[in-house]
Amino acid sequence: MIKVARLDGAEYYINPHQIETIEQKPDTTLMMLSGKIIVIREKPEDVIDRIVEYRKRIGGFKNEE
Repeated sequence: MIKVARLDGAEYYINPHQIETIEQKPDTTLMMLSGKIIVIREKPEDVIDRIVEYRKRIGGFKNEE
């Protein structure tokens, strides 16, 4: 799980494996596989960095290197 913050500052965790797309229009918008749309404060690059760190932590890159 990675931590993100809604525009109102509320922080929560999402499963990065459920993110289908990340767009910046102008706020960062996550489209989840469920169809749910989440608008967050973080920049897309920051979300991607958190996903990479999360996958390293759980060993998700062992067969991808």
